[in-house]
Amino acid sequence: MVSDMTLIKKIWRWFWSPSKKWALGALLLAGFVVGGITVFASHKTLEWTNSEGFCTSCHTMQFNQTEYTGTVHDVSKTGVRATCSQCHVPEQGLNLMIRKAQAANDVYQHFIGKTIDTKEKLEERRGLLAMREWTRMKKSDSAGCRSCHTEMNMDLSNQNLRARTGHTLAKNENKTCIDCHKGIAHELPANWVELEKQLNLNFSKK
Repeated sequence: MVSDMTLIKKIWRWFWSPSKKWALGALLLAGFVVGGITVFASHKTLEWTNSEGFCTSCHTMQFNQTEYTGTVHDVSKTGVRATCSQCHVPEQGLNLMIRKAQAANDVYQHFIGKTIDTKEKLEERRGLLAMREWTRMKKSDSAGCRSCHTEMNMDLSNQNLRARTGHTLAKNENKTCIDCHKGIAHELPANWVELEKQLNLNFSKK
């Protein structure tokens, strides 16, 4: 009969010098476990950073939240409320990863406290920030808007004359939501008319 000490030595020797089959199996198992944890952690991280609580946790975002409060996207007739990520973060894919990388710079700017940490600084950069978002939304054909306002949900026959005429004209001219609906959740820059002309000029050159 093998003594307890000899058995322990054999187990210890096997643990540090396993056969190739066992070594490969252990490696695959470890990779599967690590991969699963990574995927789960990544999903939860994206979910957390997409939450409105995270977006507005920085004091610099309180200015944006204040001007958003009471708008049609905050309080609607249907009771549906749009959150920050629904408008500003792509739902999935490479565009989501790119947007998250850009957002990392926003977090950095918050911590260095030199960019929009005051209302005055925000107003100075409002035009630049607006142009960045308008450009992104035009490139995506207003994907954030369309995630809720799908063509299936937009029954033109139930809209008033102004809305029905505007949406029909926009569709015929291949316009996207942000072409007409700027300033519906945040204050417009003082020079927004000039910025809008520049935005349209930039896209007309493409």
